Amino acid sequence: MSKKQSYYIQSDFIFLFILFVCTSLLALYNAQQLEQNEGSNFVLLQAIWFSIGACVVAAIQFIDMDQLYKASIFIYGFGVLVLAVLLVSPESIAQPVNGAKSWFQLFGVSMQPGEFAKISTIIFLAATISRHKTKFEANTLKTDSYLLLKLITITVIPVFLIMQQPDFGTAMVYLFIVGIIIILSGIDWKIITALIVGSLTILAAVFTLVIQFPEAAGELGIERYQVDRIMTWFDPTQPSSDATWHFDRAHMALGSGSLFGKGLGNLEVPYPEAHTDFIFSVIGESFGFIGSAVVIFLYFMLLYKLVTLGLNTFRHSPFAAYLCFGYFSLILIHVFQNIGMTVGIMPVTGIPLLLISYGGSSVLSTMIGYGIVYRVAVEHTIQSDYLFK
Repeated sequence: MSKKQSYYIQSDFIFLFILFVCTSLLALYNAQQLEQNEGSNFVLLQAIWFSIGACVVAAIQFIDMDQLYKASIFIYGFGVLVLAVLLVSPESIAQPVNGAKSWFQLFGVSMQPGEFAKISTIIFLAATISRHKTKFEANTLKTDSYLLLKLITITVIPVFLIMQQPDFGTAMVYLFIVGIIIILSGIDWKIITALIVGSLTILAAVFTLVIQFPEAAGELGIERYQVDRIMTWFDPTQPSSDATWHFDRAHMALGSGSLFGKGLGNLEVPYPEAHTDFIFSVIGESFGFIGSAVVIFLYFMLLYKLVTLGLNTFRHSPFAAYLCFGYFSLILIHVFQNIGMTVGIMPVTGIPLLLISYGGSSVLSTMIGYGIVYRVAVEHTIQSDYLFK
């Protein structure tokens, strides 16, 4: 192997990817015994999606950061365009699922544009910050406010389109991502503090309205089932509802796994969406507290790697650094929300556990992001090698 070829062997990212694939396939193998979707081989399908994703990661290595930076606005524009097209598409190719028009169904394959738009938005946010800092070397309240306005505008457009589907959970992911990026963008803390206080005030007002006047929540575009989920989150002991049933089943599965779990093929607690939204319950019941802790540790290692890579690349490529921070925030919110709703500290939403839950759109979009940060690691290795020659 030549030295040039060795740059493309990022052993830590490769090792983590293999571990996530193995974890996902094992969890899905166990989830299949619940027979919620008879005739569907989730293990095989997930292996195919991961294989396609690995090819996508390899293809991305032929794109350098400068090319991605220049194309960022077009990538973002395409992502927004697809979201807009989805809303006006006929039900023959965009059939509503669970009341939300979030999917294209083409040639027997379902794709969720909102998942891919997360990556395109992260790319454009990173490029916008990098371009702004190049243009305005000295930070002032005026330039920082201008940057904040740009970042919020970039995010609000896809969020607005996603709320029309409606998909409240996915929209919240976008807001979390831009929130983390704003905090790390170097904007003056006076502005950030005012933004945080204002956002928390609005959030508290919305929650108060939902709790005190649940019927009036519909005026804000909040569906009745979403109100039930929020109410259950605040008071899991309230009368039985769909959300309460989800909580009870997830807790029952996790608790029954005890320390070491029941092993493969021994699931006893049936619950819906075991292969997607509640895959962590499968892990807890199958492999117990130890298995669940190992999975959380895997995510910790990935998040740690993304943070350190972002910090190390910031000096020579702010764009690459913010790509890492954006992908970090995407993984973080999905892991926190998905595991949080399983253990009862967060309301129930349809947010998958990235890199483990079944789903073509979530796997492919996550692998696109993985390929981009992998490319960042490659260019950082090349840069470091040249720097210390």
